[in-house]
Amino acid sequence: MARAVRAHDRQHGARDVQQAEYVRVVEKELGVRLFHRTTRKLSLTEEGQRLFDSVKPALAIFSSALDEARRSKEEVGGLLRVSAPRALGLPVLWPYFEQFQQLYPNVQLEVQFDDHFTDLVTERADVGFRGGPPPSGGSIARALVPIQLIVCTSPEYVERHGAPQTIEELDRHRCTGYRRANTGKLAQWQFRIDDEIVYRDVPPAICVNDTEMETQAVLSGLGIGQLGSFNATPHIRTGRLVALLPQHITEYGTVYIYYGHRTEQPLRLKTFIDFMIERMAGNTNFFLDPSELRAARAPRRGRTASERG
Repeated sequence: MARAVRAHDRQHGARDVQQAEYVRVVEKELGVRLFHRTTRKLSLTEEGQRLFDSVKPALAIFSSALDEARRSKEEVGGLLRVSAPRALGLPVLWPYFEQFQQLYPNVQLEVQFDDHFTDLVTERADVGFRGGPPPSGGSIARALVPIQLIVCTSPEYVERHGAPQTIEELDRHRCTGYRRANTGKLAQWQFRIDDEIVYRDVPPAICVNDTEMETQAVLSGLGIGQLGSFNATPHIRTGRLVALLPQHITEYGTVYIYYGHRTEQPLRLKTFIDFMIERMAGNTNFFLDPSELRAARAPRRGRTASERG
């Protein structure tokens, strides 16, 4: 213990008189002498040795904990809790999570897909993703990609039923609906008309509470849907879906990554944030750019049932 005190003195530049005063305070508090002192020698008393032997395991644990905390600033490893809405989970985020795990296998990702807004403090999450308006509550938010709402359907549906040329003509078609999991309300469809956003209640022929299921319903030709661009864009580009009413496409909001203040963050969290921003910010995989919107044209109407009959 005496050697530990002297080592501490040398490391931190504390003067002997200060350390001696600390020891005297402890001895006074305990009511026992811990050291034999002479002008040339310092040694533990029997009580001091027993105290040192008792606290030595705890000191080792404490020292190990300090080392672990220091390593979190130096090594990309450890537990990382991530929260995101289900709508962004598989189509957008999961491929990047897989890449991150392959690059940093020592990071233990704990991913929670939840449509409710996650407060990082109360939910004990390290980082979150959100689509729509920017998160509030004191978090730092970085915009990644815009979210468009695109009316679309399958080529097979157009062949059988034709394509609406106006918003009003949607009433003549089978449409899908999305019931929000967090509120239970049926989502209204949004349309841009001139410089205004207009909301319409579109009665659904089939209604789901999962965006992946709604996307599958539209792909299967069950109806026309208004899908988020992160669901629709890849299928539009491959021809599996056809964009309808492109002049009325709106931007619902933005995908954000949000987190607490970056001071004293573990390296795994800083690395993850930088990784996701680098790969997602402005990534055109998830929305139609202006040239694609200009090129989009309503497809030729298919024959109606009466025309086919």
